Amino acid sequence: MISKPGLIATGALAVVIIVATGFYLRDGNQLSDTLTLYGNIDIRQVELSFHDPERVEQILVQEGERVKRGQLLATQALERFQFSRDQAEAKVEVQQHQLDKLLHGSRPQEIGKAGNDVKAAEAAVVLAKKELARLQVLVKRKLSSAESLDRAQAQYDGARESLQALKQQYALTEIGPRNEDIRAAQAQLKADRAAMQLADKALADARLYAPQDGVIQNRILEPGDMANAQKPVLTLALRDPLWARTYVAEADLGRLRYGLPASLASDSFPDKSYRGWVAYISPTAEFTPKTVETTELRTSLVYQVRIYACDPDDQLRLGMPVTVTIDTSQTPMNQPGCE
Repeated sequence: MISKPGLIATGALAVVIIVATGFYLRDGNQLSDTLTLYGNIDIRQVELSFHDPERVEQILVQEGERVKRGQLLATQALERFQFSRDQAEAKVEVQQHQLDKLLHGSRPQEIGKAGNDVKAAEAAVVLAKKELARLQVLVKRKLSSAESLDRAQAQYDGARESLQALKQQYALTEIGPRNEDIRAAQAQLKADRAAMQLADKALADARLYAPQDGVIQNRILEPGDMANAQKPVLTLALRDPLWARTYVAEADLGRLRYGLPASLASDSFPDKSYRGWVAYISPTAEFTPKTVETTELRTSLVYQVRIYACDPDDQLRLGMPVTVTIDTSQTPMNQPGCE
């Protein structure tokens, strides 16, 4: 039989055991502020291709070569692009001259010629009128035929109509071109300039440049191959950002926050750690189907977490296994970064 003091001691021991049990996880490891995750290094990749179809003329880089932003990587054959550009430039030049002609209006020589044409037409009308009057007298005297009179009348009427047309032409020459014609010429010049800019862009796109710093991962095409927008020439692996793709159990998801400092370690460099931070926490679970959420499976749901890493010595590689250690008691960084 246990005495009353013995019962008190036993109860106290049970409380200690229960409290102590609260410091242990389900797998038996002691619960602490440190969260350890395992994953692999991941990076972004860019498939580099030319915009317009043409044969590849040269590729200036090899696989594994480090390149800088803006570095020339490859070129297409440029002759067709240059011919199109020259043609577009010539059209712009022709249309510019047409517009200048309209804006400057009629030259004094053109106005003078139109005036002289009017004077010549007036003289023709006077002559035709005299010839008509003379034939009218002759016809009355039976000295000429009616057909001659008809021809003279037609010549007189034609001379008068020609005079009216030349007078109108003279007036238009003095006024100059219509505003509608000028605006139409300006619009055409704008279209021709846009076509030249498009030709310039096509010529520029025939040279392939690195969009960011990185490493050439794959050299897909070779000189002589036909390239277009659907056929990548090179694959560029970007070095920034660099992150570790890890997964966290649902039970530990609440301990992570964006910006928490982290430390990464690699088997390749066991004596070195890399500074990082929590940059992404997936809003959805992976691997376990959403429809299967039994009591047993709910605890095995995992969420993807990306730990951005600082690698100033360029030692981490794509797919490299890493161990990530996160102290969940720290304060998240406001503006996380490697600088």
